[in-house]
Amino acid sequence: MFGYRNIIEDVLIEKLMGSEEEHIPVIITAKDCQCDDLEAFVQKLGGKVKHKFDIINAVAVYLPPVGVRNVARERVIQKIFFDDMAFKLMDIASVTVGSDFANEHNLTGKNVGVAVIDTGVHPHSDLVTPNNRIIAFKDFVNNKHQPYDDDGHGTHVAGIIAGNGFSSKGKLMGVAPDANIIGVKVLNEDGGGSISDVIAGIQWAIQNRKRYNIKVLTLSLGATAKKSYQDDPLCQAVDAAVKNGITVVTAAGNNGPEIETINSPAISPNVIAVGACDDRASNTPRNVKIADFSSRGPTIDGLNKPDILAPGVDIQSLSNEGNKYRSLSGTSMAAPIVAGCAALLYEKNPNLTPAETKRYIIGNALPLGMNPDTQGAGLLDIKTMVNEIDPNPVPKNPAKNPSSKNPQNLLAGHGSWFWVLVLVIVLLLL
Repeated sequence: MFGYRNIIEDVLIEKLMGSEEEHIPVIITAKDCQCDDLEAFVQKLGGKVKHKFDIINAVAVYLPPVGVRNVARERVIQKIFFDDMAFKLMDIASVTVGSDFANEHNLTGKNVGVAVIDTGVHPHSDLVTPNNRIIAFKDFVNNKHQPYDDDGHGTHVAGIIAGNGFSSKGKLMGVAPDANIIGVKVLNEDGGGSISDVIAGIQWAIQNRKRYNIKVLTLSLGATAKKSYQDDPLCQAVDAAVKNGITVVTAAGNNGPEIETINSPAISPNVIAVGACDDRASNTPRNVKIADFSSRGPTIDGLNKPDILAPGVDIQSLSNEGNKYRSLSGTSMAAPIVAGCAALLYEKNPNLTPAETKRYIIGNALPLGMNPDTQGAGLLDIKTMVNEIDPNPVPKNPAKNPSSKNPQNLLAGHGSWFWVLVLVIVLLLL
């Protein structure tokens, strides 16, 4: 019945056999065929196109079951996937990884754009005061134009990256407190969303990367990995972002301590997959423990993952209620710590490639003595990384800032001729 050259993935076959729905959400990839041609073909079969993905030459559509079978017969069709759900990766900081050291040495992520593909972003004071750093917002769920977050997950992630501590008087700051946030809402009020909406969000970020200087894209979400990263549409989308010069940071997943539980798109070798550790009871970074929930490798392709660990248990960050704070746990909280670190690197050197950024981050990690499918390269160590890219960093010293506007500095640049001229003018007036 379904002998279509392995075109239809197994999960979709099961859906077709047991489905009584009029239309099924699918993602269709093609070769030697453009997205516009795919769209026209799908419409002839009674389907409705939801998204066109030029970045992976695919379309997300709603098709009747018989339409799925008919599409599979076409020679240009490469694969048909069920448009499954992706979910936020939250289970039920900063001193450990050394971000305070970076901030004290003039690395704050200034002017670097970080795209947060999530549940949205609430305009918390720590992101919009004294300057609004939510510089763009795109909503693929409700098509609203102003920033909002009806779940709160994305706001928490954004705060870990770029909160400036305004409401806490500097106590609770993100890793890159001067970075800009580009909010892309792809998950609903319950923290779930279709994979096609996530891909649409990634594509939008790629298309707008130059406009908003998007250097980093973070995905604190994922779906169960059911296929090789080479065939996975979500992995193909993040790989397209990397090819376009964007460093992609993803949460590894919260299905530990079992092995082989790394989520998609963290299974891609081109992204930075982040696992979570628990640093609450540790007196030194070397004593941190892996969080039980943090997913372990290897991947479905046999690759070692995660790539690195960062704190992910009871992380305090922004709430979507007023200007409050709240504590959450998960690899969702670990990933934005690494994303903030990437923003610091891009501030230091805007010409870095994603591969170079990944090497800096992973190459300077602190090994914790665990196997690579548990710890990756080890614990994120921003201090060591900063020392490598700038062996002699100069700490901030506002008192010596030459641009200071106090009266003493304003007059200090005048030579003795200035005072002679003033004296002459006074004598003439007398």
